[in-house]
Amino acid sequence: MITVDTTLAAGTWVGDPVHSDISFKVRHMGVGKVRGRFALASAALSVGEGGGRVTALIDPASVRTGNEQRDQHIRSADFLDVEKYPQIEFTSTEVRGFDGETFILVGELTLHGVTRTVEMEAEFLGVVDDPSGAERTGFSASTTISRAAFGVDIQLGFGAGNVVVADTIEIAIEIEFTATESAARQLANTD
Repeated sequence: MITVDTTLAAGTWVGDPVHSDISFKVRHMGVGKVRGRFALASAALSVGEGGGRVTALIDPASVRTGNEQRDQHIRSADFLDVEKYPQIEFTSTEVRGFDGETFILVGELTLHGVTRTVEMEAEFLGVVDDPSGAERTGFSASTTISRAAFGVDIQLGFGAGNVVVADTIEIAIEIEFTATESAARQLANTD
């Protein structure tokens, strides 16, 4: 049986891309929402006496919406321009209102070469020793951003004042981290 702890030990934790999910939704033609995902390239969580800090890198070229033609358009200069801006970066700056489970995570998001402060509603999901002996922790977070605020301001219109892709992007994050000592122990056991 796996027992979940609610205490996060000081130290460095490494993001687990296999067990993490970065997804988004955007309104399409005013009547539906298109969903997509990005791959987590890397993430680190540092926890100390004064609190914690998280950094994450996302590969914008990894976008997947279930339609390759749309994915190519999102990667193009019309939207993310992945040739010019090959990564999306987040660095936390503050945690507000932590009640042992939920909190607001404030940080700097760099997307399309523009950095803006974002606030995420976040949830700490606990700590566990997984079956392989690794110490693991997880978080959920969500926010909305304006794509125009990050310089992605293409206006694809149709009809009288309607837009194909809305400005507001809903973002949902599920992320797991493994303690670096646990990760090192796991690697040592596979040699």
